[in-house]
Amino acid sequence: MKDDRLLEMRIFQAVVEAGSFTAAAHSIGVSQPFVSQTIQRLEARLGSKLLHRTTRGHRLTPEGETFLGAARRAIEAVEAADATLQQDGPRIAGHLRVSVPIAFGQDRITPLMPAFLSRHPHVSVELRLTDDIENLIEDRIDIAIRMGRLPDSSLMHRRLCGLQRIVVAAAGLVARHGMPASPAELDRFPCLAWDGSREHLNRWPFVVDGEPVIYRARSRFQSNQGMSLYQMCLAGFGVMRMAEHLARPAIDAGRLVQLLPEQTATDASAIYAVFLPDRSIVPRIRLFIEFMVESFRSPRWHAAAPPAAGADQPR
Repeated sequence: MKDDRLLEMRIFQAVVEAGSFTAAAHSIGVSQPFVSQTIQRLEARLGSKLLHRTTRGHRLTPEGETFLGAARRAIEAVEAADATLQQDGPRIAGHLRVSVPIAFGQDRITPLMPAFLSRHPHVSVELRLTDDIENLIEDRIDIAIRMGRLPDSSLMHRRLCGLQRIVVAAAGLVARHGMPASPAELDRFPCLAWDGSREHLNRWPFVVDGEPVIYRARSRFQSNQGMSLYQMCLAGFGVMRMAEHLARPAIDAGRLVQLLPEQTATDASAIYAVFLPDRSIVPRIRLFIEFMVESFRSPRWHAAAPPAAGADQPR
């Protein structure tokens, strides 16, 4: 039987601490309707009003004050129980739900799983490969790997490594159109572009004569999925700006060529492991994050990368 009582407690605590439903939703990465509906279900189940709503926000009822204290103790007790029984590495057990972007997950995270699972035989992992930004609470995600700049929120994060994107094309495409000497000359190439929530990645940053320049990529082919764009790029159907973890091995193999390396702007973003604040003490979550941090301490693809021109990536 599905039991959402602990989830309801976490949402209720977030509302009280954030000061509003909207702020709570933003702080924990869920939708405002989800927060509102959860509180309504909680009050209906308890048969008590926990919050007085006003145009200025809300305040706790006496029943809400009592329940808040009990909820906090219950959440702490659950986490303490996990920690008490799972102090020693060999005994750590439980299930992890991990959300990872598709390309990075296939290329870099999945190959690490045999080592992690062998090291911790009582831990199971559900690896969710998606280019959607999943809600950690709504989708019951323990850890999410995020690429780029993180929005302001109360979510905790650990930096795994830097993220640099570079502009590349198949060697055959460069042979047909010639090597560009400036971002403006990319106009003679077909490009590959993102759509949906990642459309901002179609603004490619360069530095020309010390000045930032943005090239706006437009394409006959768009996708919301990175591996689809990567495969089209390998097939010679367009120029793409992609993360180095994919680009460098293909460049070393002669399948792709980097364009405008001396004018490529430094990407001021990174790759992170993101998790809810109260989950950091759960041993299996902590171990997985530490394993990721260690695994990406010196990414192999960085060794082959030439220095890029300095400039933050506009968003």
